[in-house]
Amino acid sequence: MSEDDRTRAMRSPGDGRPLPPRPGDGLRAGGAPAHQVPSAPAGRPGAPTHKLPVAPQYPEPGSGAASPGSAPDEPPQGRSRVYGRARAGSSPVEPLRSRRGPSDPSKPHRRVSGKTILKIVAGLLVALLVAGVGMFFWINSRIAGIDGVLDDYQGRPADTPGTNWLLVGSDSRKGLSAAERKKLRTGQAVGQRTDSMMLLHIPEGSDKPTLVSLPRDLAVDIPGRKRDKLNAAYNGGPQLLVRTVESVTGVHVDHYMEIGFAGFVGIVDAVGGVEINVRAAVDDPKAGLKLKKGTQVLNGAQALGYVRTRKGGALPDFERTKRQRQFLGAVVKKAASPGVLINPFTSIPLAMSATDAVSVDGDTGAFDLLSLGLAMGDSPVTTVVPFGGTERLADGGEAIKSDRPKALALFNALKADKPVPKDVIDTGN
Repeated sequence: MSEDDRTRAMRSPGDGRPLPPRPGDGLRAGGAPAHQVPSAPAGRPGAPTHKLPVAPQYPEPGSGAASPGSAPDEPPQGRSRVYGRARAGSSPVEPLRSRRGPSDPSKPHRRVSGKTILKIVAGLLVALLVAGVGMFFWINSRIAGIDGVLDDYQGRPADTPGTNWLLVGSDSRKGLSAAERKKLRTGQAVGQRTDSMMLLHIPEGSDKPTLVSLPRDLAVDIPGRKRDKLNAAYNGGPQLLVRTVESVTGVHVDHYMEIGFAGFVGIVDAVGGVEINVRAAVDDPKAGLKLKKGTQVLNGAQALGYVRTRKGGALPDFERTKRQRQFLGAVVKKAASPGVLINPFTSIPLAMSATDAVSVDGDTGAFDLLSLGLAMGDSPVTTVVPFGGTERLADGGEAIKSDRPKALALFNALKADKPVPKDVIDTGN
């Protein structure tokens, strides 16, 4: 045994010193460190007796240096091993990506095409159209018609230009419970009478509509009866009232609509109240009403008291008709506003309240009511039948006497679809 062999046998494999090489030996790990130990200066103790092979160095991409036998800037052939096997190909190994990771920011997001947007808009329009048509038929089916109210009769005025509505507010308590009658101070009267009557003319041209109050105590000739107050004609039914108004005015009535106390309150509350400029403070315990002067929002109960009270003014009944015209214009304008009609939370309750409260002639439908609302929202010219004192009736009662020349000028303008002369308009309306 040589001296080197004896030395190897005597050393412990783990003493940390490298073993002297043997001819024909390759790299060994017998006690040698697993990493390359920095070499010590020559001649100093502890210098390694041999060097570990150094891994080949490849140039950085684009550095211009090339390995022998390869073209410049060509990446080296892949020599790594994947899971213990030699990896095929020459491209560098890319790191694994998570399937749920964020998308590559270099790739543009997919945008919605214009055709898709058009399809969505078209679908919404179709849905709105279907809903509107359904709403129309639903409202139309709920409208209560009065048969025969506009039937022809001998001597009836011919159809005149424009559209004429006879609007009647009745004091019918139908639909009100005993508690509601007490709360609204409507009294316990049975049957019904007119509380207000108005003639609305909607012109064919661009002129403003005209709203004329017909005093219920106006002395008129009632067809088939004696001369009496206009309100007495309504006691004979809507048909007799229409015939009386047509014979007195000479205006052909195209549509008839009436509304009672209960519906009046419901419509106002459905639109969230109406804004009214109260011209003078009102304190009427009989109507259950106490209002301050100035602009304010009235609820249904307050509005009903406002149009019924006879307090204030030298001629209380005429002040009352002014308030009725003022209020009717305000409530219809509010009901026809886009904020109410477009909002289903107000338009649907309004439609239900209006159709429950309103009665019309058999030929009037939802489109006609819409045209009425638009006309009332167009700030119509408002006035009252010109009057000139009172007259004594055959039964001893007293009625209002119209100023015949001025009244004829008013009604003739409506028949001809022309603006009402300014000298016959009530300027205090």
